[in-house]
Amino acid sequence: MEKSDSNIRVTVTRNGPYMVTGDVKLSEQVIGTDSEGASENWGENALPAVGLKFALCRCGHSNKKPFCDGTHAKIGFDGTEVADRTPYLEQAQMFDGPSLALLDVQGLCAFARFCDPNGQVWSQATQTGDLEVRKTFIRQVQNCPSGRLVVWDKDSRTELESELVPSIGLIEDPAEACSGPIWLRGGIAVTSADGEPYEVRNRVTLCRCGGSKNKPFCDGTHAAIKFHAK
Repeated sequence: MEKSDSNIRVTVTRNGPYMVTGDVKLSEQVIGTDSEGASENWGENALPAVGLKFALCRCGHSNKKPFCDGTHAKIGFDGTEVADRTPYLEQAQMFDGPSLALLDVQGLCAFARFCDPNGQVWSQATQTGDLEVRKTFIRQVQNCPSGRLVVWDKDSRTELESELVPSIGLIEDPAEACSGPIWLRGGIAVTSADGEPYEVRNRVTLCRCGGSKNKPFCDGTHAAIKFHAK
């Protein structure tokens, strides 16, 4: 996606919170697992409506999570943005298949693990000539919240994406006993603290534990440190 059709905007503030503007639905997004603990689906819990402008914590230490309470200033939070701003398609590694391919930018991984069941999506890509494998492959890839993984339609030479309503999810990961990142869906524009826009994408995860080494994006650190937002 090259531009946002949504009126929702997220601005990263220097060593501070994410400032959100626009009429946006906020919800809790829970990673659902199968009997073996593998990520299989998303559960949603609606959250109370918020105003047209609010600040979401990104240092991980607010006492009013998910909202900022100014703690970042007290603890000297370093929120320096270091993420690669090269467009996704220029970074992506391709795993080829018959008519579909898998695109992968590993550095965007948010450790949601939808890629793992059924033999892992990297292996499934080569088997997408089988209709059942193809269906499973598309579902698993499109469930990846960070957009690390993308289905590439080789015939149309376009990304195969589900239509997501612009909204913000706060990820909870019961299987890992931790809280995950902020999930931006549906092409929400993100602007860096230096005023430069990031590439607008259908699926993006922003760090809210404060520990990512790929700020402002999540790198899965929340799982390693067992971050809790509640």
